[in-house]
Amino acid sequence: MENENILVSNATSIEKANFYKKTYQHLALAILAFIVVETLMIKLVPEEAIVWMLSGRFIWLFIIGLFWLGTTMSDRLAFHPSREKQYLGLSLYVILEAIIFLPMIFIASVYAGGDVIMQAALTTLFMFGGLTSVVFFTNTDFSFLRTMLIVGGFVSLGIIVAGAIFGFNLGLWFSAGMAVLASASILYQTDQIKNNYGTQQYVGASLQLFSSVMLLFWYILRIFMSRRD
Repeated sequence: MENENILVSNATSIEKANFYKKTYQHLALAILAFIVVETLMIKLVPEEAIVWMLSGRFIWLFIIGLFWLGTTMSDRLAFHPSREKQYLGLSLYVILEAIIFLPMIFIASVYAGGDVIMQAALTTLFMFGGLTSVVFFTNTDFSFLRTMLIVGGFVSLGIIVAGAIFGFNLGLWFSAGMAVLASASILYQTDQIKNNYGTQQYVGASLQLFSSVMLLFWYILRIFMSRRD
């Protein structure tokens, strides 16, 4: 049946191809929507409001908390049986990412130059393509990365919170470490999509990939911006 949620690893070649096509189409649309929303925010949100987001350490703790809550809701909605709620979850996550990125995109465009954003975006795109190819063409099992991602996620969150409270700069090496963590997340999520997702879960699959791509882009952009300091 066309709408039957078959495990991707057990699906036919045609069903797999259709699932991958829909997943990466939705990922591309999510990235495009992010660009549109971010561009509108840069034009419409007053500069004073963006500076306010940058001014306080505890404001960022509030934003991180809001982002965590929104991410949890988006994940649940993206895997909801209702297709409408799946799209609602993906849309909500795109908006949350646009809010989180707003201050850094503003700084990059005003102080570092708009070209640094394009350089970081292209680097992220090439890295994502390379990591995806590794999963699909080597048939390596990357499920072992789950424990590393959980531990790394909690450690990095603790460091970010400590940095926000005590006001210390996380520095270039932290950004490099987080870029490695984001790359591992792409490997893991792509492996999960190949083996543990159903053929009707392409919206949720695209959300998971989108979250990892945006995390990688965040820290690649930070690395590129640090070169302009």
